[in-house]
Amino acid sequence: MTTTEQHSAVEALLHRTLAAHKSMFLATAGSDGSWVSGVYFAEDGPHTLVLVLEERGRTLKAIKENPEVALVVSTGSPMEPFLQARGTAVVVEGAEDDAVRQRLVTKVPEVAPFLATPIRTVKVSVPTWRVTDIPNGWLPGKDFSA
Repeated sequence: MTTTEQHSAVEALLHRTLAAHKSMFLATAGSDGSWVSGVYFAEDGPHTLVLVLEERGRTLKAIKENPEVALVVSTGSPMEPFLQARGTAVVVEGAEDDAVRQRLVTKVPEVAPFLATPIRTVKVSVPTWRVTDIPNGWLPGKDFSA
């Protein structure tokens, strides 16, 4: 497989895996320590994810203190393709807030009632993904950068 073919295969698996999952694990670190949350998300291209967080929750507090996050998109089984990354999270407002909510409800309709609670919208920029597919020999995983 040429480098171009491998890059295309990694990109295709990245897109399929993001599309196949409605939620991910999001890790943060702030003054209350490290924390991992399960969150619904939608992709806005391969290098930007959007989500909502509880306004008074530990995850949002940590992001406001330290915007560096880590994330995993996975079924939980290492024998199925999974994604790992570090990113930078920012709270968005105004028209961007509305766009995030619309994108999220389009992908995850069951999140709609949650949007009526005290939440904030967040964008996560992901410069490089680690795409792992053990059954196909991608261990260590393959990097996919912007």
